[in-house]
Amino acid sequence: MTIRSPSDHTRDRTPLSRRSMSPLFHSHEEFCNNGVHGRESTIVQNQETRLARLPSLTGMRFAAAFIVFGFHINAAGLWPYLDVPFRQGATGVSFFFILSGFVLTWSAKAGTEPVTVWRRRAAKIFPNHVATWFIVLVAAGSVTPEAALANLSLTQSWFPGESVYFGLNTPAWSLSCELAFYLAFPLLIKWRMQKPWLVTSAAVIAILTVPAIALSMPGHLEYWFVFVFPPVRALEFILGMAMARVVQQKKWIGLGLWPASALFVAAYLGSWYLPASFPYVAGTVIPLALLIPAAAVADLTGRWSPWRSKPMVWLGTVSFAFYMVHQIVIRVSEKFLDVHAYPLVAALGMFVVSMIAAWLLYRLVEVPAEKFIKGAPRPARLTPASVRTAPPAGRRAA
Repeated sequence: MTIRSPSDHTRDRTPLSRRSMSPLFHSHEEFCNNGVHGRESTIVQNQETRLARLPSLTGMRFAAAFIVFGFHINAAGLWPYLDVPFRQGATGVSFFFILSGFVLTWSAKAGTEPVTVWRRRAAKIFPNHVATWFIVLVAAGSVTPEAALANLSLTQSWFPGESVYFGLNTPAWSLSCELAFYLAFPLLIKWRMQKPWLVTSAAVIAILTVPAIALSMPGHLEYWFVFVFPPVRALEFILGMAMARVVQQKKWIGLGLWPASALFVAAYLGSWYLPASFPYVAGTVIPLALLIPAAAVADLTGRWSPWRSKPMVWLGTVSFAFYMVHQIVIRVSEKFLDVHAYPLVAALGMFVVSMIAAWLLYRLVEVPAEKFIKGAPRPARLTPASVRTAPPAGRRAA
C-alpha cells in the first residue's frame, strides 16, 4: 500500500501512472520557506501536509526488506561472493522502525481514538503474522509452548533467550517491537515537539550510548539489549516521529535524496568495522534518519526519485509479506534441497519463490483480512479551518 495520508484505511484504486504527480512545492527552498516558523508553524493538522502522498517511502520498503533477505541468504552460506552487500543487511530493520515513527506521525489525524489506531495497526500486522506463525508451527514440529505462545502474542522480544525471540518465524521479532510502538503511539503523538531537531539530537545521542552501556553485559544479553529489546529500539521510532515533525514544521535542512543516499551507503559499508555492538544500529542511524525525510521531501517537491516508479511502489506494497515469508522459504529449501551445491542458483530460486509466496500472502490474506478488521472507512470530517488550508486537488503530490 502506498504510504500516504490521511490514515491508510482508504485505498485509491486509480493506477499510479494516472494519478496527479504535481508537487506541493516546486523547490526545496519553497518548501523550507513556506509557512511561519515558531509555535504556529506546527502543521500536524494542515491538510496541505496530511493529504500529501509519499510513494518513495513505499518503494524504499522493498529495498529494506531485500537487504534483510540478503542478510539471511549470506548467513546461510548461499552468497558465494564477497559478502559486503549483505553483511549489514539487518540495518533494514532499523529503517523499518524509523519509517514507522515517521509515517504514523505524518498520517496522524486529530481526534482519532487510541482504539482506532490500535485496530488499524493490528489489521496491518496480525493477519500475515498469524498465517506465517501457523505455517511454521506445522512445519517445525518441535517447538516449545513458551516460544510458540510468545511468538503468537508478539511478546517474544521482551525475553532475552534467543530460542524465544528468534523462535518460529524469526523476522516476527521485529513485529514484537512494532506492537510496543503502536501501543505507545497514542500517548507519544500528544507530544507536539515544537523543537523537533532537539528531540532528534537527544534520540541519536541515546542510540549511540546504548552500545556503550551494553559493553558490560554478557555476549548474549548485549546482543538482545542492543538489537532486540523493544524499549531500546523505541528510540528509533521516536527518532522517526521527530523527523516527521521536522518536515511538517518546514524545518528540513534541504539535504537532497541523492546526498542522503550516498551518506547512507557509506555508513552501511563502513559501519561493519565499528567495534563491539556499535554496527547493529548506531553506525547507520544518522544516515537513515536523514534519508527518510529526504525521500519524503523529494515527493513533496516533485524531484525525481527512483523509489516512486510504478514497479518499486508495487514491490513496496508486497514488501511486508515478502519480509514475513522469506525466512520460511530459506529454511524449507535448506531442509529438502541440496542448496549448497549451486548456492547462487538456490539463492535466486529462493528469491523468486519468496516473491510468489509474498504476492499470494498479500492477495489472499493481508488485503482481505485488513479490510475485514478495519471495516468500512468513515468519511473524514473537515473543519472550516481545514477547508481553507487544503490545497487544490491538482496540487497534491502522489
